[in-house]
Amino acid sequence: MRAVRITEVRPQDCRFPLHGGAGSDAVHRTAEYAFAVTRLRTDQGIEGTGIALTLGRGNRIVCKAIEYLGGSLAGREIEELMADFGAASRCLADDPELRWLGPHKGVIHLALASIVNACFDLWAKARGVPLWHLLLDLTPEQLVALLDLSYMEDCLSHEDAIAILHDHAATRGQREDVLRTGYPGYDTSVGWFQYEDEQLQENAKRALAAGFRALKLKVGSKDGGRDVRRAELLRRIAGPDCRIMVDVNQQWSLCEARRMCAALRPVDPYWVEEPTHPDDIAAHRTLAGEIAPLRIALGEHVPNRVVFKNFVQAGAVHFLQPDCTRLAGVSEFIVVSLLARKYALPVVPHVGDMGQIHQHLVLFNHVALGNEVVFLENIPHMRDYFVHPTCVCGGVYKTPQEPGLSCDLRENAAS
Repeated sequence: MRAVRITEVRPQDCRFPLHGGAGSDAVHRTAEYAFAVTRLRTDQGIEGTGIALTLGRGNRIVCKAIEYLGGSLAGREIEELMADFGAASRCLADDPELRWLGPHKGVIHLALASIVNACFDLWAKARGVPLWHLLLDLTPEQLVALLDLSYMEDCLSHEDAIAILHDHAATRGQREDVLRTGYPGYDTSVGWFQYEDEQLQENAKRALAAGFRALKLKVGSKDGGRDVRRAELLRRIAGPDCRIMVDVNQQWSLCEARRMCAALRPVDPYWVEEPTHPDDIAAHRTLAGEIAPLRIALGEHVPNRVVFKNFVQAGAVHFLQPDCTRLAGVSEFIVVSLLARKYALPVVPHVGDMGQIHQHLVLFNHVALGNEVVFLENIPHMRDYFVHPTCVCGGVYKTPQEPGLSCDLRENAAS
């Protein structure tokens, strides 16, 4: 295996305006998706690419933070770096000057996500395999060496993580069929907040014809009756056997959440996503107890593994939605997946990466950890910008085969 040494860490500000209401929710009425991109250049001509999701003007700030944080990686050989990446990533996260701006959240954590993802991409490319293959090839000890488990020791120790991986190793063969059949998806793009009812109907019919059996609707209107009407409309089109999820994007207070969950109950939502402020663990715990058997999903705005731990320990969440472009990259995503496995909670990632990286991670989660197959969010609006866009056929993500994380952007990507 040839040595691959990082020679330059370069940020790139890439932005992608969306039109016609696409990407809109109860908080973001107009959307400009953006990636804070990290490019790792090397002495072998291989380039690692990492992304973190932001919106619009904020992207420039994250790119500057990538420049500040990433400089220490220049000169590092990728195999040597990844052999103890848990310690290396913790060192980056705990930069004594920049940590003050977090810690472990916000701009600095988003920059770390982009950098970490670039390291994993470079590593997989250097080995000539896709990310899912790379992760499944590692021993439990090698895998856990990638992780920063600090502040998790009370519920997920180093020994716990290794034991979970060892415990599921013997039954891997029973789950590897997913690599052949692919991983089921659900369609988020049917029900963006600003879509009129007619467009919602057309999109739902199109998604069902394309093979999707789970659809998501954006809610959180000032007029709660609008949310109920649109949810009832979607249920009539989808039929009783299709899963429908509603996504509030944090718009409700606890009092509003109580009222609206009761109003939406006849539509039988599979989950209620981000029902209130993402820092209010107590409100989520209270709501979870009051609306059962309705269930809560969250993770898009949970900034790190420690806050996920607190939600889980409080019994405030039923579906975990970690996002490797919002957490500190692939490695922190795996920590949350191990936490979910220990507490028997399903992982259904939020796809700030448009599903490009997470299509690898859900395969790893199922095969290596035994996490149940639920589905993976699908947002197709940015497919044309990726060198190897996700392949979703019949509502199913096909297993990617190209080396890396599938997040390389085309040269003409918006910026």
